[in-house]
Amino acid sequence: MDLSRIADNVSAVRERIRLAGNRSGRSCDAVKLVAVSKYAAKEDGMIDALTAAGCRDLGESRPQSLIEKATWFSGQELNLNWHLIGSLQKNKVRRVLPFVSLIHSLDSISLIETVDRIVAEESLPPVNGLLEVNISGDATKQGFRAQELATALEIIAGLRNIRIRGLMCMSGLHSTDDERRAEFAATRVLAEKLAADCPDNCLMHELSMGMSDDFPIAIEEGATLVRIGSSLYQDVLF
Repeated sequence: MDLSRIADNVSAVRERIRLAGNRSGRSCDAVKLVAVSKYAAKEDGMIDALTAAGCRDLGESRPQSLIEKATWFSGQELNLNWHLIGSLQKNKVRRVLPFVSLIHSLDSISLIETVDRIVAEESLPPVNGLLEVNISGDATKQGFRAQELATALEIIAGLRNIRIRGLMCMSGLHSTDDERRAEFAATRVLAEKLAADCPDNCLMHELSMGMSDDFPIAIEEGATLVRIGSSLYQDVLF
């Protein structure tokens, strides 16, 4: 396993972020790379290589993996931010909350209310999260429909222990590049509309959009967070 390739891959991804930002008239500083660490074991050196390359925001799909890795690296003073980018079952909320910096996948009011309740029970600081939007309408994808979000925000306004920071979406499974662009643009427009009437505990500053296959398009359409996995492991795992 040639771990030296990871630093090269991180540099290549950052350059693509810079170029996409330039094309849309945005600074690369406006876009945060969330390095997806689900391919790495906590002790195999790949996460060490990512952090050595300057990655401080790491994304995990499974709560148990996030807990294990956050615990493993907690004593190394790396100031890592752990992002949960996959589904969160309600029975995993209590265990994951002490470790997660941002939950990208708040996909239902029942989950949000569970998070709010457990934060209070555990006397934790308010949790930051993003509302997951099923912008493509794929039957296999989770998340709020666009027309459900205004009502969701009205309910969230009454919660004290959760802070919504924006939206997350994934492009359609079979979408073309043009369709992906339209989906990302629709998410940005939706966030802009919601921002005009957000409750005090909600902001629409963050757009988590784009993965290895489509992140330049997502950046051109307004992404502030890109979740990059396989592109960081080229010639290492793939």
